[in-house]
Amino acid sequence: MPEFAEWDSFYVIVGSTAGALIGLQFVVMTLIAEKPPKGALEGTAAFTTPTIVHFATVLFLAAILRAPWHAIMPAAMLWGVAGVGGAGYTVMVTRRMLRQSAYLPEFEDWVFHGVLPFIAYAAIAATALAARTHLLESLFGVGGGVLLLLFSGIHNAWDGVAYQVLVNRRNEKD
Repeated sequence: MPEFAEWDSFYVIVGSTAGALIGLQFVVMTLIAEKPPKGALEGTAAFTTPTIVHFATVLFLAAILRAPWHAIMPAAMLWGVAGVGGAGYTVMVTRRMLRQSAYLPEFEDWVFHGVLPFIAYAAIAATALAARTHLLESLFGVGGGVLLLLFSGIHNAWDGVAYQVLVNRRNEKD
C-alpha cells in the first residue's frame, strides 16, 4: 500500500531505536543485578519491566507497519490489539505502582509510567477503529502513539538509571 511506503523511514528509525534501547536496558539491569536494592522485585515489576514492554511494543508496531500489506485492515487489527492490550497492561502497572513499597512515586512518575503510556495505547487502539475510513489520520495517530511510548520509555529508562546511581548507590555508601 502506498500509504505505508511514506512511513518507511519513520518506522525504521523508531524500530531501530526501540531495539537498541531494549539492549541498553539489559546492560543496565546486568550492572545493577550485582547488588539489588531492597524491594527490587516489586520496583522492577512496576517501573522497569513496563519500559521494556513499551519499547517492545514500538518495535512490534514498527515491524507490523513495515510489512507488505495489501489491505489496511489486517495491520489495523494487529495494532488495535496491541493498543488494547497495552492500555490494559498500563492499568495493571498503575496498580503495581500503588502496591509496591520500594519507592514512593511522585507526580512525574504517575504521568510517565501511567498517564502517558495509557494515552499512547488508547490512541493506537482508537486509530485502528478509524483506519478503514480515515487512513491518513490513523497512520498519524498510530505514529504519534508510537512516539509517545518511545519518549515515555526513554524518560523512564533514564529516570530508573539515575535513581539507581544517585539514590541507591549513595545509600549503599552511607
